[in-house]
Amino acid sequence: MSNENTPSDDNLKSATEPLSEGMSEPMSERRQLIKALGPGILMAGAAIGGSHLVSSTQAGAKFGWSLLGLLLLANLFKYPFFLYGERYTAATGETILQGFRRMGKPYLLSYFALNLVNAFLNIAGVAMITASLSLNLGVASLNIALPELTLIVAGLCALLILLGHYRLLDGVAKVVILLLALSTFAAVVAGALNPVETVEGFTASSPWDLAGLGFIILFMGWMPAPIDVAIWPSLWMKAREKQTGHRATMHQAMIDFHIGYIVTVVLAVFFLALGALILHGSGREFSMASAAFSAQLVDLYTESIGSWSYWIIAIAAFTAMFSTTLTCMDGYPRSLATCCMLYGSETPKGELRKVHGFWIAVSVLATYIITKFFLQSLGQMLEVAMVISFLTSPVFAWIHFKVIRAPWVDPAYRPGLFLRMLSWAGLVFFVGFTLLFLWWFFFFQGK
Repeated sequence: MSNENTPSDDNLKSATEPLSEGMSEPMSERRQLIKALGPGILMAGAAIGGSHLVSSTQAGAKFGWSLLGLLLLANLFKYPFFLYGERYTAATGETILQGFRRMGKPYLLSYFALNLVNAFLNIAGVAMITASLSLNLGVASLNIALPELTLIVAGLCALLILLGHYRLLDGVAKVVILLLALSTFAAVVAGALNPVETVEGFTASSPWDLAGLGFIILFMGWMPAPIDVAIWPSLWMKAREKQTGHRATMHQAMIDFHIGYIVTVVLAVFFLALGALILHGSGREFSMASAAFSAQLVDLYTESIGSWSYWIIAIAAFTAMFSTTLTCMDGYPRSLATCCMLYGSETPKGELRKVHGFWIAVSVLATYIITKFFLQSLGQMLEVAMVISFLTSPVFAWIHFKVIRAPWVDPAYRPGLFLRMLSWAGLVFFVGFTLLFLWWFFFFQGK
């Protein structure tokens, strides 16, 4: 296998060869696919957090099934921009951040600057959710304030990444996603068989007015995840390649991506269904106070499945968010570190592990400062993080779309007509909603 950072025919050929001549061809292909699986599933682990456990469930609780179409649209319009991360790396053998650098330093710097803001807010947001869910596991008896508890969660994730690196991250994500998918599916089936009894006089709210626009922007900001997260699978592909010694082919990378993305979309629908089936019309509000939120989230499952499942669900919910925090604590610092190393060159220079460790430490510190001195409310934290994630989506999406069509990308791997049309539709969607939100924010909010 070539170690060149730029693509060549030899690179592409070596990526499709069997691992050894002694293996049968079918076995070799299966083993290569298994070695390629990971980055897309890790992306699912990063997505199935605040957007699913919080905003999808809250959407179902507030509006029933009304936002299901918008949920699917958000996932559809973000699909090509998430796809391009793994597609670019499979096509060229380099990370998509190297592609940004090839286009020019302004592209890399734009990504770095916007990602810097998103990184600290989003890490703090998911760490705070994780800390609040730990209250279901007896941590409440310790009387630790939420900012300090959030710091403990962030610090533990940082320590695990520094000690375990990519291998630990990959293993944890796969187990957690399987556990959460099974438990959520069971809760949805139970909820469908025993739907909530609507309280007398209940009138369903409509999200399709200006008053609901703010929530819709929050809902789409992290659905299925902020677009800057689409960078991470590209970086994880290189880490996976280093771990296994196998460079994923385009076919293998696309299987890995679609497994992760489909799981992400299906679970988003499941969580909206939970809110619609169990909370909508019940007369109960989905609280965003940390202790009430964590208790309500677990109650969603236990009321459907049975009280016997409390500890199973409490552990599953906490583990899912802990996995998301762990993934974010690796992904954001890894992307920031790679940007720093690429600034002066189109190929990384220096020791990634050291720079990665520096940004992990900075992220932990920033998480504590944000939650201690600025955004101490869980609801306030998520609102700010989700809005910023959505407002930066058009920029990230446009850069992704531009780099996948770069002249050094093999024409066979550039987006075809359908993906180009979907990409342009997505850009129009993001820009349109961004302008609508800004108008609402400045002229309508609070009136």
